[in-house]
Amino acid sequence: MTTGLVIGKFLPPHRGHVFLIETALRHVDRLIVLVCSLEREPIPGERRVAWLREMFPGVEVRRHTEENPSEPHEDPRFWDLWVASIRRVVPDGPDIVFTSEGYGDELARRLGARHVMVDRARRAFPVSGREVQADPMAFWDFLPGCVRPHFVRRVVVTGPESTGKTTLAKRLAGHFQTVFVPEFARAHIDAKYAGLTVPSPPCEEGDIEVIARGQMASEDEAAREANRLLVCDTDLYATRLYAEEYFGRSPTWIREAASARRADLHFLLDVDVPWASDPQRDRPHLRSELFARFRQALEEDGRRYVVVSGSWEERWGRARDAVRALVTRA
Repeated sequence: MTTGLVIGKFLPPHRGHVFLIETALRHVDRLIVLVCSLEREPIPGERRVAWLREMFPGVEVRRHTEENPSEPHEDPRFWDLWVASIRRVVPDGPDIVFTSEGYGDELARRLGARHVMVDRARRAFPVSGREVQADPMAFWDFLPGCVRPHFVRRVVVTGPESTGKTTLAKRLAGHFQTVFVPEFARAHIDAKYAGLTVPSPPCEEGDIEVIARGQMASEDEAAREANRLLVCDTDLYATRLYAEEYFGRSPTWIREAASARRADLHFLLDVDVPWASDPQRDRPHLRSELFARFRQALEEDGRRYVVVSGSWEERWGRARDAVRALVTRA
């Protein structure tokens, strides 16, 4: 049985890495991929390991966390340190080392293996992890599907009832040729009260956690299909605030999750448009108070937000321009 080794930071994994690993798989019976990561790096090592395991379920993905010099000139013990630390994670073998780097020959020799160089000039996939980190939007097509949610720009359209959130979110998604995450609460309540009169408030306290989990799952699934941008019609902030409005409290985990799941930009829709009746809308007299609560929550949590007001076309123009700046900014 022939064993191969691929070693790298995979910060993040991109199509060049995929090409390297797929090439290695054609040459060996067993492949080990060693992910070298440090705590200070911008993407956690365990996440990179999880991505590679998802992409290559038949590959042995292992993690190397020891701090070693980056270049031979930094320490005369460079190669001894690296070989010793690699051996602590890969005690035996390999037969072949696959790299796209100049150090490949020496590394393979010291591990008692032969070296196969794969696309050293990066002609097949002209991309590097450093370039992706600097401008992920420009290198979007080089990112595997499971990696894209980490870099996708997230925009949330939020605010009180009957302010045009769904209409604006759908229009933004269509304009930027990406996916739209609908409000999970609406579908849940429609299904629960199908053929019945929706009460006020339009849900029970037990529904809040169901709605929150459904909203998160919908966002996570859609993020894998997003084209650089994910547009969400509401998020956990709204779930939290409406739970507090209707029932006087919100589960602790929802408050924490609302804070942790950070969007790049929130559009807070103003109440300067006419109220439109809907079976799930029950508090037209409190729209201004709810607007103030949304604004306070966003500010307290240090969120970047834009208040969107005016006519429908004025709202559209302001939101469109803000999103365009978001997805084109390096």
